[in-house]
Amino acid sequence: MLKILVAVDGSELSLDAVRHTLALTRQGLAASVVLAHVQEPATLYEMVVSRDPDLIAAASLEAGLHLMAPARALVDAAGVPCESEVGVGDVAPTLADIAERTQCGLVVIGARGQGAIASALLGSVSQALVHASPVPVTIVKHPDTPAAMQPADLPGDGGEPDPV
Repeated sequence: MLKILVAVDGSELSLDAVRHTLALTRQGLAASVVLAHVQEPATLYEMVVSRDPDLIAAASLEAGLHLMAPARALVDAAGVPCESEVGVGDVAPTLADIAERTQCGLVVIGARGQGAIASALLGSVSQALVHASPVPVTIVKHPDTPAAMQPADLPGDGGEPDPV
């Protein structure tokens, strides 16, 4: 059975990635899901105020699980086997590490919908994940992404003919 890591950040875009994954299972793909969220490391202020790394780690885990609750509800309602993982660190490499550690064969992530220039200047988690991941990555576009932000149709892709 294929294990699919779905990156969840609490946004509607990440829920699109969950819905896409569940659509694959409804179409007959035998798969289980690993929902994964990555928290930023504790700030110096948080470490000084708390002075208890275990307390910080527990709060981070609880916050991550709470943030993933809507995604978990969708997966549970679909009856698909699921586990949840919360990591701490840089998002793309941490997701890649979780995918490898949990032996996932596919990663699914929602697209942010940045234009080409913004993406080139700012980078994106999904692009970084494509490079860092040991397994294939599927990037799911939000249905409301403006056409100007979507890649141009490629010849022979079944879309509208390219203008001449």
